[in-house]
Amino acid sequence: MIYPFIKKILFTLDPEVAHELTLQMMKNFSFAAKGLGIKKNNIYQVKVGAMTWDFPIGLAAGLDKNAIAISFLQNLGFGAIEVGTVTPKPQAGNNKPRLFRLKEQKSLRNRMGFNNEGMNVVFKNLTTTHKRGVVGVNLGKNKDTNNDKASDDYLKLYEVFAPVSDYLIINLSSPNTPGLRDLLAASGLTQIFEKLKAAREKYPCPLYLKISPDITKDQLELIIKSCEEFALSGIVATNTTIRADLGEGGISGELLKEKAQVIRSLTLDLSRKIPLFQVIGVGAVSEYEDLVTFWRQGGSVMQVYTSFIYQGPEILQKIKVGIDRDLEKLNLQNVEELINWYRSN
Repeated sequence: MIYPFIKKILFTLDPEVAHELTLQMMKNFSFAAKGLGIKKNNIYQVKVGAMTWDFPIGLAAGLDKNAIAISFLQNLGFGAIEVGTVTPKPQAGNNKPRLFRLKEQKSLRNRMGFNNEGMNVVFKNLTTTHKRGVVGVNLGKNKDTNNDKASDDYLKLYEVFAPVSDYLIINLSSPNTPGLRDLLAASGLTQIFEKLKAAREKYPCPLYLKISPDITKDQLELIIKSCEEFALSGIVATNTTIRADLGEGGISGELLKEKAQVIRSLTLDLSRKIPLFQVIGVGAVSEYEDLVTFWRQGGSVMQVYTSFIYQGPEILQKIKVGIDRDLEKLNLQNVEELINWYRSN
């Protein structure tokens, strides 16, 4: 694979500079991904509510914030691409430096602060891209929007992106926007979900809530109850974690693994009886065994971000190899059958 060579060069640069350079390369050379990607095959498809992912691993929000590299990323073989986080108005984000590699732990620390070009630019990018698969948009409020007006931001975003997206995610769990996680309380959720009711009827679109790994079981129970009450499609578990000992911002990658796995398992357990409710797993997903663990617990699809930075397209190939091996060993026809086998054995 060529990625180890590219990674060696990129890791000599400032992390955010390397990130932006990589995105520009993806934008301008989308055709180059075809030789690196997984060939589309129906055996890898997974039903996720109303959606069909072409592969059980998608790309999490945060990498392609402004939807400029969708074609390249889809050519790699991701089951779904999640762009954003997008805010109504353009936002510069927090002061630099704000992205840090924790190489020995295969982790990242970021305090980006929802930096993006705003919903109008992202909408244009999204609607002028030839999409060949599932694309979701991660929605966030502007930093200067007070929490009592946050529902207005999410309504604007929903109305813009619901007609052109396969699914939407309300992000209330980033640690890099002051006070944002406060909205995960029942009152904050009710305010936002109530505000969206009419728009959701007018522009139906699968709607998910992205949660923090730093919540308690009691908090999670209230969150799931609210999601059920307002008929959300599911939960994305989880966002980054806070580690004060490592500095300001959110930690992703291997240092997040234990917390993310606990909250994912708990979310699956607490939501198991809700009809059609989906849990999308994210957070320190770095190998096929993480996917198998999620399947055993009752999940279906997962997303990667930090592991993609460290492993490149090879992570998808490694997971494909694991799937192919199990399909042959168990004499199964497709991933849906494989998921059901792991759930029952």
